Amino acid sequence: MAIKNFRDVNIDYPKVNYPKGFQGYCNGLMAYVRGRMKMWQCPKIHYMIHAPLKTVQKLCKYSESFCENYNKYCTLTQDSFPITVCSLVLTQPPTSCRYNSTLANQRLYLLCSGEHDAEPVDIIGVY
Repeated sequence: MAIKNFRDVNIDYPKVNYPKGFQGYCNGLMAYVRGRMKMWQCPKIHYMIHAPLKTVQKLCKYSESFCENYNKYCTLTQDSFPITVCSLVLTQPPTSCRYNSTLANQRLYLLCSGEHDAEPVDIIGVY
């Protein structure tokens, strides 16, 4: 389930365009993510990778590190990837989920489903 969720809420390739009513990529995306993850609160930050799933899946082939905070294997990618960082606008009422969008090319800290031949299950940060 975590692997399918990762694909559905962290991979957008080719990048979609949301209608103007969403007022920006991250506002449209986060409405979808919150519905998909059954979240009622507004996540403070969310990362979307704009690369093919097959490319991202290869990144957890060998996870030499164990991230004790998450109780999972993790890896920092060697290469940078095109991503959108969706950051919650904090100067708004808590019932309103409005996001700023930032495009970047960054290395990813990924959580993996195991040590070898694993699948990515979450993005825990960028570098």
